[in-house]
Amino acid sequence: MANRKLYYSRLSNNARRVWIALLEKGLDFELVPVQLTGEQFNPEFLALNPFHHIPVLVDDGFRVLESVAIMDYLEAKYPTPPLLPSGPQALAKVRMIEMVQLNEMVPATFPLLRHTVGIKVDPPTLAAAHQQVQTILDFYESQLAGDYFVGEQFTCADIMAGISIVILTMFLDVSIADFPKLQTWAERVQMRESFQQTQPSAAEVAAAIPGIRKMLGG
Repeated sequence: MANRKLYYSRLSNNARRVWIALLEKGLDFELVPVQLTGEQFNPEFLALNPFHHIPVLVDDGFRVLESVAIMDYLEAKYPTPPLLPSGPQALAKVRMIEMVQLNEMVPATFPLLRHTVGIKVDPPTLAAAHQQVQTILDFYESQLAGDYFVGEQFTCADIMAGISIVILTMFLDVSIADFPKLQTWAERVQMRESFQQTQPSAAEVAAAIPGIRKMLGG
């Protein structure tokens, strides 16, 4: 096995992005679990990431933090099979989906997550979060132009948005029935071996809810 380690948690969307990218590229790697109940603050892990976040990739001694930076690194060092398109418009679309996911979708899902794990969220905040998610889903629907966001090529955009849609539909009770292209795309993405292999089970999610509630301040 190559000298490549991914520090991760099964329930981390950020780590799962990198995990899927490694699988899609067919790279050998070792998974190193980090229990987010305190292990992220251990001196050994802080030496890898002083910000106590996962994922961290260590590749032949080179350390990379932050999931999008790790995915860019993997693409640059291991370009085959490609997870980024080469054309300017297609690349812009992938980056656009990634940024919408990070800057719009992630903040919108926090109130939904808090509500799901039993933390009180005031109705206007919850309604605004649902409306923002619907706006994002409508945008994603408009961007689909084939099997994936960039025609027939599976890219980082499909990884990042695909993980999010799974969380929304399976655990946050958000329906995508009004978005037919998105629904078909989501089913296609979730059938990929990399998604199947990395998907946490319902039992794992249920077992983690008390810890998630505590982490969110509930």
